[in-house]
Amino acid sequence: MTPRPIARRAVPATELPATLDPVLARIYAARGVERAADLELGLERLLPVSSLDGAEAAAELLAVHIGRGARILIVGDYDADGATASALMVRAIRRFGHAEVSFLVPDRFRFGYGLTPEIVALAAERRPALLVTVDNGVSSVEGVAAARALGIEVLVTDHHLPGPELPAATCIVNPNLPGARFGSRALAGVGVAFYVLLALGRRLGRPTGLTAELLDLVALGTVADVVPLDHNNRVLVQAGLERIRAGRCVAGIAALSAVAGRTLAATGTADLGFFIGPRLNAAGRLEDMSIGIECLLTDDPAEARTLAERLDRLNRERRVIEARMHAEAVEIVRRLQFGEQGTQLPGALCVYDADWHQGVVGLVASRIKDQVHRPVIAFAPVDGGLARGSARSVPGIHVRDALEAVATRSPGLIDKFGGHAMAAGLTLARERLREFGVAFAAEVARRATPGMLDGRLYTDGALEPSELTLATAERLRAAGPFGSAFPEPCFDGEFTVVEARVLGDKHLKLWLRTAPRSPPHEAIAFGWLTRPGAHLPRVAARLRVVYRLDVNEYQGLKRPQLLLEYLEPV
Repeated sequence: MTPRPIARRAVPATELPATLDPVLARIYAARGVERAADLELGLERLLPVSSLDGAEAAAELLAVHIGRGARILIVGDYDADGATASALMVRAIRRFGHAEVSFLVPDRFRFGYGLTPEIVALAAERRPALLVTVDNGVSSVEGVAAARALGIEVLVTDHHLPGPELPAATCIVNPNLPGARFGSRALAGVGVAFYVLLALGRRLGRPTGLTAELLDLVALGTVADVVPLDHNNRVLVQAGLERIRAGRCVAGIAALSAVAGRTLAATGTADLGFFIGPRLNAAGRLEDMSIGIECLLTDDPAEARTLAERLDRLNRERRVIEARMHAEAVEIVRRLQFGEQGTQLPGALCVYDADWHQGVVGLVASRIKDQVHRPVIAFAPVDGGLARGSARSVPGIHVRDALEAVATRSPGLIDKFGGHAMAAGLTLARERLREFGVAFAAEVARRATPGMLDGRLYTDGALEPSELTLATAERLRAAGPFGSAFPEPCFDGEFTVVEARVLGDKHLKLWLRTAPRSPPHEAIAFGWLTRPGAHLPRVAARLRVVYRLDVNEYQGLKRPQLLLEYLEPV
């Protein structure tokens, strides 16, 4: 196993109160928190609704159609952000007293992403007066034109980066439009929808609480979409988590939590991102996201449980497919001689197999990216001689911008693309995959700076032996929400192995101590033995580890536990 550099995050000077726990003070400072006000996460700290460009115009458009009793059709996306945004829109508009609202979500395998002309034709069969896109639409130039040609108005709500041409929609709300003044470009699609609904509620004279009661959906979609948790998103997520922990969430979230074996009262961002979100996403990856949206729309706990169990079965099926594809992708990387002396991987990798499932390539790209520490695009075949790819990137490489640069340098090489800094999607001719892979790797190499692709692990420094306690672990847990761009606290230190064993063929269970007579600390490294070159450490070995301090709760007893991210011999 190739050693990974470990670097400690810089801790700038701040105006945080001297009474703040020193560990929390340095964690917050390293994440850009400068003053006590930045830690206030009440809803009153949200950026004003009126400051989101287009939100008031969107509210006016929706209000006009509601006043007419017109049919409104929500067109979503097939991931968790799109599903939560769809459910949020439908629920809120119904709460405002308008029953003529429904949703349509594209089948990714038949129609692909966004408001395509084909989806418009399908939507037109329901005779809507207004189409509202959520988590898509800003690149749907042809689809919007098709809708307008049929006399259907279109409201686009999206957060993806726009292309060179904007669609001719009646109204567009997107904090990432050129010249947008909104104070956060990090809103997820569900966050944009929430702001539009806040504006609509105010326009209709409805209490703000009618919309705020749906913040559990906003929290789930925001975390699952891995958008940066800037202050505004942390306010949204914190409010949603509080509702979930209090049991005041929609029946579908409660059911998904139950089938995942989680407890509502202890829900954190990790539960949303790694347990609830993936089960919701499984519908869009393997079947039809309508199942997930219906799960979030029902108020019947029994129906929610039935749908959640169906999503859980799909998620188990997804895991099997992903495991096979991941193993095959690892073999592709191995053939590139990764890790052998004198060889070097290109700046980015493209992997493809004719038997891969297009709904799972994003997960494979993410796992390979974590192994090779550079941008990865995994491709699967689609109809028409095309390959559809899902890209995942590393901090510092804006993958959507890199794709745009490739498209500019090599016109016609990429058929379609879109996305964010850390994730993107694209399609191109299968016969040009090798040509694209060379061009993409060269573009990433142009953008990479020294140290960007070496798998560097950033930590919040060391914890003193006296700080390795349950009290510290509980303070860290309460210090969130953590997520993308506001990472969970992570520490490094040297420990001696007291005991080591294997759990379930792939996990490491260790007991570590900091000094000869100090008490041992329980530690676990999930999936460690699946990594190339990993092995069971010997007793008395001295290890340098990177870890998170967590609370392990079992049969009503709580104790601190080190969750190991990385370990190497000293």
